[in-house]
Amino acid sequence: MTRIVTRACSPVDAEILTRHGLHPVLARLYASRGVCQPDEIETGLARLVPPAQLKGCDAAAALLADAIGQNRRLLVIADYDCDGATACAVAVRGLRMFGAQIDYLVPNRFEYGYGLTPEIVALAAQRKPDMLITVDNGIASVDGVEAANALGIDVLVTDHHLPGDELPAARAIVNPNQPECTFPSKCIAGVGVMFYVLLALRAELRRRGAFSDARPEPRLDGLLDLVALGTVADVVKLDGNNRVLVAQGLQRIRKGKMQPGIAALFRAAARDARSASGFDLGFGLGPRLNAAGRLSDMSLGIECLITDDIGRAWDLAQQLDTMNRERREIEAGMQAQALKDLASLDLSGADGLAGNATITLFNETWHQGVIGIVAGRLKEKFHRPSFTFALADDTGVLVKGSGRSIPGFHLRDALDLISKREPGMIVKFGGHAMAAGLTLAAADVPRFTAAFEAVGREWLSDDALARTVETDGDLEDAYFTPQFVEMLDAAVWGQGFPAPVFSGEFDIASQALVKDKHLKLQLLRGRQRFNAIWFNHTDLLPARTTVAYRLSSDTWNGVSRVQLIVEHAAA
Repeated sequence: MTRIVTRACSPVDAEILTRHGLHPVLARLYASRGVCQPDEIETGLARLVPPAQLKGCDAAAALLADAIGQNRRLLVIADYDCDGATACAVAVRGLRMFGAQIDYLVPNRFEYGYGLTPEIVALAAQRKPDMLITVDNGIASVDGVEAANALGIDVLVTDHHLPGDELPAARAIVNPNQPECTFPSKCIAGVGVMFYVLLALRAELRRRGAFSDARPEPRLDGLLDLVALGTVADVVKLDGNNRVLVAQGLQRIRKGKMQPGIAALFRAAARDARSASGFDLGFGLGPRLNAAGRLSDMSLGIECLITDDIGRAWDLAQQLDTMNRERREIEAGMQAQALKDLASLDLSGADGLAGNATITLFNETWHQGVIGIVAGRLKEKFHRPSFTFALADDTGVLVKGSGRSIPGFHLRDALDLISKREPGMIVKFGGHAMAAGLTLAAADVPRFTAAFEAVGREWLSDDALARTVETDGDLEDAYFTPQFVEMLDAAVWGQGFPAPVFSGEFDIASQALVKDKHLKLQLLRGRQRFNAIWFNHTDLLPARTTVAYRLSSDTWNGVSRVQLIVEHAAA
């Protein structure tokens, strides 16, 4: 059963924000998301937490300043998702601004897996680097850093993932989640961490008197389009600090001040950069970049982000778009198979798994680059922590799993507990509260399934397993206008600071299926009639119902009209 609930909102906080000049609806939306004071909605760069508060940032800056002064060879070790790709691009572009001799290496996920492993160090050593810089990885790479140290190669770790019991013996570690780091924005993305390192490096070089009229200070705000993309695509919580980074990046994109690769990706996604939103970054650009890492090699995506050649950027963006189409086809087939396999579980209706607190599925034919997306789809459909597994290689001995979770169930902590209860079963694991991955023997999938289900039953209450759709309540008729939608779209929304979803009662004037998969509706309220669509929903609605919806502008022949995007409706 799915319940539609309204977010609590402090009238006092909303009134304070309104008196500050905020639109009354926007003030209510912000107040219900925990914003209490007017300065919390400011998104100027001056609002950023200073780099000095990020543990290891000053040490990293000194290390890099020395390396640049000595003309040492730097090599970035990237990750193969959108956060890793943008972090790599920020590192390469930013360090080149300071005159560094720098290149990058991104592991192929199918050959090497994740992080700075000893195998990746051996591959990197062929390029004879003096220093390795990890971005969006490295905090768990104890063996990899040890291998680099043995070869006389320095390592700088920049990461945001949760550390294990042992930290790598790197020359410097920059990670807000490492022990004794007081940096308040614990959910900053990997690309944000690398951007902070560059800010600290510029300050360090400034202290050393490295800049002059002949060698002016680099403008690092030119990298904020990349920072915004990686932050949104990694689905990290948009706290105040992250909102500043995203807002500043979107501001530059809307003004046309972006990397050629970002502009090309907007074009490939058929989205207008002049009205760019977090939705465009998360659902338009992010998947196209991620497709390279999922199906092939993320070098393609990184090259798109670091090239200054507009023509080459467009060619690469088109290749990424083609890969994304292929990824969608693979995903659709895997999702259909997953739903078929779930028939063996105790299903109760469309929303619940009566006998199961978790979902674990393994199929030998599945593509390991897409299992994370399928796990996410299952999590959304059944509101259960979900893991999907695929073969790790052609031997069939090991499998790789990707998981997605629901609020109240910390996925990485669950894996940590299972690893302690079942010693030796999990080969390796890592991740966040809401997303995690692991490797284990194919023969141990049933054993893991039982262990994961046991933790789920211990940690998840009936309330946690009941899906709720949080809304911002009713919206006055006067605000169903394209201008109001434009105002909402101009704000920064995302994970932990969700985009507005309203709810209200409507009469159903008409309803019909589009392409046999989407429900198109005409809704009535008073004298007003609204166009609405419920994507990927085929069941018809009663004559009158409560609808949870987002607002969108639908432009046809130059005329904009408001359209309601249905999130849920009471049956």
